[in-house]
Amino acid sequence: MFRTRVHRNLSWISTNSSRTTTTHGQHYQYLQCSKLPTLYFQRSLPRLPIPLLENSCRRFLEATKPLLSPAEQAQTQQTVEQFRQGIGMELHAKLKSHDAENKHTSYISQPWFDMYLADRAPLPLNYNPLLVMKSDARPEYQQQVVRATNLIISSLRFWRSLQADLLEPEVYHMNAKKSDTSSYRRWMKVAPKAFATYASYAFKAFPLDMSQYNRLFGTSRIPRIGKDELVQSPDAKHILVMRRGHMYAVNVLDSSGYIESPSVILGRLRAVLKLDADREAASVPLGVLTSGQRDEWAKTRQHFVSNTKNADLLEREVDAALFCVCLDGEEDGVFNENQQEPLLKHLLAGKAQNRWFDKSISLLISADGTTAINFEHSWGDGVAVLRYFNELYKDTLKQPFVSTETVHTPAEGDFSNVRPINFEIDDATKSAVSEAYNKNASIVDNLDMNVLKYPHINKPTCKQYGLSPDSIIQLSFQLAYRQAYSGYVGSYESCSTSAFRHGRTETMRPCTNATRDFCEAILQPERSKPSAGELRAMIDNCSKVHGQLTKEAAMGQGFDRHLFALRHTAQKEGIPIPDLYETEAYKRINNNIISTSTLGSDALLAGSFGPVVKNGFGIGYSIQNDFAGAIVTTYKNQADGKVFIDSLESAFDKICAVIQQSSSSKK
Repeated sequence: MFRTRVHRNLSWISTNSSRTTTTHGQHYQYLQCSKLPTLYFQRSLPRLPIPLLENSCRRFLEATKPLLSPAEQAQTQQTVEQFRQGIGMELHAKLKSHDAENKHTSYISQPWFDMYLADRAPLPLNYNPLLVMKSDARPEYQQQVVRATNLIISSLRFWRSLQADLLEPEVYHMNAKKSDTSSYRRWMKVAPKAFATYASYAFKAFPLDMSQYNRLFGTSRIPRIGKDELVQSPDAKHILVMRRGHMYAVNVLDSSGYIESPSVILGRLRAVLKLDADREAASVPLGVLTSGQRDEWAKTRQHFVSNTKNADLLEREVDAALFCVCLDGEEDGVFNENQQEPLLKHLLAGKAQNRWFDKSISLLISADGTTAINFEHSWGDGVAVLRYFNELYKDTLKQPFVSTETVHTPAEGDFSNVRPINFEIDDATKSAVSEAYNKNASIVDNLDMNVLKYPHINKPTCKQYGLSPDSIIQLSFQLAYRQAYSGYVGSYESCSTSAFRHGRTETMRPCTNATRDFCEAILQPERSKPSAGELRAMIDNCSKVHGQLTKEAAMGQGFDRHLFALRHTAQKEGIPIPDLYETEAYKRINNNIISTSTLGSDALLAGSFGPVVKNGFGIGYSIQNDFAGAIVTTYKNQADGKVFIDSLESAFDKICAVIQQSSSSKK
């Protein structure tokens, strides 16, 4: 019924190229019209706490124990104690003093921005992550240019809602049925703004920081020698569309800032395809430059913009674009459920000819309509991107504005609204593009990707047996590595601290004494192996420790960011780096061989990122209603992803057997 009604309305809108009141209406222009202003809770968010120095030292020692020999532990303990009683106290006092003078932000915010922007490593694989969206099962909405149009419209509806303060505030509801209600919003509306966050806590609803949201659109990372910068053009009216390496500026907002009608946006995208069909693929695909080492790209850009025409086009049409849409061709691959790796690898990094990795957000749309987001990471974290990703998916499913039946408004020849970006390219730039292409191709060719879908562990199974899904997955990673490589290594799980003003992330260290004890126990010969009941008790202890560490991290009580900020303070003050940072323990725990990240979302088909160290494993994972999944990236001849995946499947089997046996023995 709903879909029929939408089609009737859309056929009317799309056959009328002139401006109508329908497209100016709130229903079309805004994704949400929240009763609470978007930034309602921002002022009252608590500040990110700086942990006590003794607590950070204690947590560091505890986290490094599984990685060290007894002799190394003793040496580390001595060095940490000297740090705690000496230079650590001085640095901690300076950090506290600086934090007290900057109450508008958090102690980690600026150092974290600096860390990202100063790193000279290429963005693809090292920083830019990938989120792949589930497809639309309805063929009339999955076709590439149709899906692109609907995604663009939904993106703009999200953006306009955010700008107008009409996007729902980001709130984590412990029990959505009780708190994500109109009654909750009425109570919040009358709560004094200065205390609104604390009033929300009474409903077990936790407002999250939204300071990163304004950089979702119109933001670009500009390469500079030594340290990049972020530039923003929030009033732009166009997007950047890429096709076979060619670049087009496409207006999607009118002169008053209203979203153009669906038929107009569809017509402009089709005009891009028509223009592109009449050309050869770009012989010098400039987007490849954004895949390069940052100082090399900065030098190339400096030369490139010495041409005033290039400088104007790059700044006005590319850097200022609201976001980037990359329309890939058949030659770039389509999604295959039974062989996902080629397309996922292409979307994560690929040949870089049809990408502009410096944009805050890029929508990648394959020839079959498979859609992914590849985002530049310095400006923000998963919370803001995942909110956008989820809203985009829901909106395009619930009310797509065009279909394959929509009559578009022709835009061929309308070069004021569909502008091919034609730069003047000299031999130096051609050479730089060729060099960047070869370097990126070498890195990407060296990347391996392995996928595992394990059906016997899933959300219902975990609920049935009273297990923490995340803890079970992380324990499986530790067991998989121990089985395959006979040891324990630095392991990383990202945890958001967005419950605090300008919070970013904290590291949760999933390799613990509890996980080590379980791994050693379950790998004992049968005659000396503990019983299923005893092993299940150890699993429960792993979950308890994991849960406590996760809670501490989310509450800003981890140790990684605190120690990072103390070292940053020493560098800023010209103080020699303390011995703690030269210990084997510090080096080993920060050599993140196992780097993991999960995003819980019903919209997510897959998520991936590159290894953070050359001999490491980049593990994007999720636990769904019917399986647990992991996508593991490695570099060839550095680490073997296939060996790890096979060991992970074996680890899942072992843990499942323990759970089932222990449950059977209780009956």
